[in-house]
Amino acid sequence: MTRSARVDATLAALADPARRAVVERLRAGPARAGDLARSLAISAPRMSQHLRTLRRSGLVEESGIEGDARVRLYQLRREPFAELRSWSEDIESFWTAELEAFRRHAGRRAGKQR
Repeated sequence: MTRSARVDATLAALADPARRAVVERLRAGPARAGDLARSLAISAPRMSQHLRTLRRSGLVEESGIEGDARVRLYQLRREPFAELRSWSEDIESFWTAELEAFRRHAGRRAGKQR
């Protein structure tokens, strides 16, 4: 998958306010799906759908608890967020360069009009 496709998947997953709330909650650490659903007042089936989308986008990963195969913990993955930050920084640097070029151009024009 290309960088562009990965950023698209990340942004699409984060477009939903409930999924952003899940991400915010998972910043505090791994959690079970049921705990996430209760803390965010989302039904268990709906939470399952949100977690599936977050897993498919790569933002969240699930793991088991040793000794209890029924329990799944969900946690954030660092890589997609780092890639999103890198993409955002690339866009910001483009606009910073464009604004600097405009500032130089405006300065030259102001100097010629004196």
